[in-house]
Amino acid sequence: QVQLVESGGGLVQAGGSLRLSCAASGLAFTSHPMGWFRQAPGQEREFVIAVSRQGATLCYGDSVKGRFTISRDNAKNTVALQMNSLKPEDTAVYYCAAARVGYSGCLGAQNYDYWGQGTQVTVSS
Repeated sequence: QVQLVESGGGLVQAGGSLRLSCAASGLAFTSHPMGWFRQAPGQEREFVIAVSRQGATLCYGDSVKGRFTISRDNAKNTVALQMNSLKPEDTAVYYCAAARVGYSGCLGAQNYDYWGQGTQVTVSS
């Protein structure tokens, strides 16, 4: 079955950096745009950033512009989220997701078919 497993979350001070990784299995990885979402307590799930099948950044949320980047390694079936200049408001559970084949990764969570279990990122002030 399809599995997306995130890793790399943790506690970091404001201004610091963190790199999340997502390992995918059980799917035709190169057929799917990939994305990251996050959800803070009491808030709705928020789109963070998405990458095309070939590795180009497709789109990103305004709140992470210039601070977060996404990359993928199609040989290893992994996607990474590099987070720099972290702020306390970045605190959330971060989810890796695989978009539906043939769909853009920028059209909302409803177009993502597979989700990881999430990894907690906490940014202290």
